[in-house]
Amino acid sequence: MKQESLEWLADNPFYTKRFSFWVGRRCRVSTIRDVARETHLDWKTIKALEKQYMEAQLRRAGTPGPQIIGIDELSVRKGHTYRIIVSDLVRQRPIWFGGTDRSEASMNLFFEWLGDKKSRRIRLVVMDMWKPFRNACASHVPGAAVLYDKFHALRHLGEALDKVRRSEYARLRGEDRKFIKGQLYTLLSHRENLSLDGKKALRTLLKANKRLQTAYLLKESFGQLWEYRSVAWARKFFDNWRASLKGQKLEPFEKFAKMIDSHWEGIAAYCLPENKVSLGFVESLNNKIRVIQRRTYGLRDQEYLRLKILTRPLHNSDFPPDHSQMTSLGTFSDEETAPNFRVGDS
Repeated sequence: MKQESLEWLADNPFYTKRFSFWVGRRCRVSTIRDVARETHLDWKTIKALEKQYMEAQLRRAGTPGPQIIGIDELSVRKGHTYRIIVSDLVRQRPIWFGGTDRSEASMNLFFEWLGDKKSRRIRLVVMDMWKPFRNACASHVPGAAVLYDKFHALRHLGEALDKVRRSEYARLRGEDRKFIKGQLYTLLSHRENLSLDGKKALRTLLKANKRLQTAYLLKESFGQLWEYRSVAWARKFFDNWRASLKGQKLEPFEKFAKMIDSHWEGIAAYCLPENKVSLGFVESLNNKIRVIQRRTYGLRDQEYLRLKILTRPLHNSDFPPDHSQMTSLGTFSDEETAPNFRVGDS
């Protein structure tokens, strides 16, 4: 028996590709459950049709050849279960999602996927200070410069400030504690981002506790390090900042300064003009991924999560249905009512 293959059919033979692409576009702005209700179909069917749409998007986008990449890890569930995300920071889109953890072996999988030829084109790698990532990059792209992510460094500084806050809370008693309790967000936020009540609470807190006041001012000033265009001047600023810690009894800050000093080459790399890249993309991508995770709550399909992340920056206009057989079917917009393209229905 010979089975005929029809190009206009989706992977699910009960539906056309045109319908699967419509479903895929709807799922970019709606949840699977909402689209299932709209089309009166099972959510598993909608999910399968959306996956076909996203797979076609990635095929059309092709394999990238990045020059500047950003590496970060993503927690996919409780229990320290991680996946690695690699982004093209020039095109500002994620290009790889995989691995089984955040080990060097998992990082090696990215370079194996990219290939030696395209890996050699990479000139700059932006990452946090995780040693397995450094080792993998040193093995596969030894000629690439390493730049440590500013936001990860500042996160460590925020954790140091929180440790100071906790130690002060444990040291004090009675009424002196009330100024510190519940003020973590106030201390970690930039002053200009605080509300009027937040600024008032900050003034009261800093006036009541000199040690926290010193720690807060040191935290606020450290961000200036990434504004220098000279490695020498950046180093001078850091040495002066570190020297100001003497006699302050801020042990968490001293540990932070020691960590920055041991990773100085990757921190100072941002001063070079050729390394002035947007460091906010990876952080904004993490926020968008958290939204995706909330919307797909309950789904444990890692392949589906991978497709959602990698196609997130790809616009619908980047992927018109490029099939000659679809020209005779006409076109439709996302606002139109769901077309009835179930095979066999009238």
